[in-house]
Amino acid sequence: MPTVNRRPGASTAAPSGAPQAGAFESGRALRRSRKVLPEHARGHNRSLLLQTLFHQGAMSRADLARETGLTRVTISDLVAELIADGFVAEMGVREASGPGKPAILIDLDRSGHRIVGLDLSGSDTLSGAVLTLDGDIVLRRDVAVPVAEKLVDTVVELARGLVSEAEAPVLGIGVGTPGVVDDRGVIVTAPNLGWAGFDLEGSLRSALGLPVLVANDANAAVLAEYTFGGAAEDVLLVKVGRGVGSGLLASGQPMRGSRFAAGEIGHVTVGTDGGPLCACGRVGCLEAWLSVPSLTSRLAAAAPEAREGVLRDAGERLGIALAPVLGALDVSEIVLSGPSELLDGPLAQQTVETLRARTLSPSQNGVRVRMTEHGQDIVLRGAAVMVLSGQLGVS
Repeated sequence: MPTVNRRPGASTAAPSGAPQAGAFESGRALRRSRKVLPEHARGHNRSLLLQTLFHQGAMSRADLARETGLTRVTISDLVAELIADGFVAEMGVREASGPGKPAILIDLDRSGHRIVGLDLSGSDTLSGAVLTLDGDIVLRRDVAVPVAEKLVDTVVELARGLVSEAEAPVLGIGVGTPGVVDDRGVIVTAPNLGWAGFDLEGSLRSALGLPVLVANDANAAVLAEYTFGGAAEDVLLVKVGRGVGSGLLASGQPMRGSRFAAGEIGHVTVGTDGGPLCACGRVGCLEAWLSVPSLTSRLAAAAPEAREGVLRDAGERLGIALAPVLGALDVSEIVLSGPSELLDGPLAQQTVETLRARTLSPSQNGVRVRMTEHGQDIVLRGAAVMVLSGQLGVS
């Protein structure tokens, strides 16, 4: 079981029990503790119970009542309902520590369902996995990126194959994809995949007959860092691969922007002194310094003694791009996701130095810049969080 970011009193992700709810609905907090309207109360309480078990593990019905503040009658009704739905199971009795009947422990039925996650952000491959409710990958499949005309069919077949091998009912399918994605799972634009105005979520749902949630890959990745990686509630994740993007949580709330393009930092101009030509046709974009193909190419062309300078140059450009974000939002940590041999070390060190030089507040001097520990699985695990949040109200 992965390390879960446990917070006492963690509440639900969704006020409604609607099973098709998207993971990035406008104004929807991942975790919530305030009261909701009566008509939403049962869905809220159901999610609150599941959220508590997800983060704190097996406990008795009395423990659940104390932890959630719900009455024992409400807890008993919800537990019975969730057992019938296959999401909760009785795990046996607690070891007796005193007189009286030992309590029966309740927990999520963590083996009762699976989640399918897809990561479409790879340069050469599309990745998919079957995951447990705890975000552990039990089966992984990679396929080569096909020609544009066969891309959708390839994604569908990858997902269909994983569903058939899941060996348990599939709770839903989460997809992390490059590009700008709206709150209905429509790809507003994804130039690298040749999609614009394409309803990927609807297409996959129709083809597979299962709940599907689609989000930008960096937005998916930051959810994995928050739920499974112990990140703070105010965190910026920079994802470096074929392109450069970022995902942002503020008070545990995904920030998407008015046009769903928050975090699209790859084409922010970070140099007025020339620099490498970007794929978009401009000079001075962060992506031209920091993307894996660009950075790898520059390192290959540099003399051995000059390679650290290339990495520090890229780190400085990243710091230039992030300093205004840090100054405006006061995030507590910045997480880097991508090849550690490129990002960890001189590049990350120079990013920190540039941030310190370009921000004023003493509190911002303590911002933490670190590598994710999820490696190449971060988008797949973030896709699982999307499904947990959308289907169960758990994050």
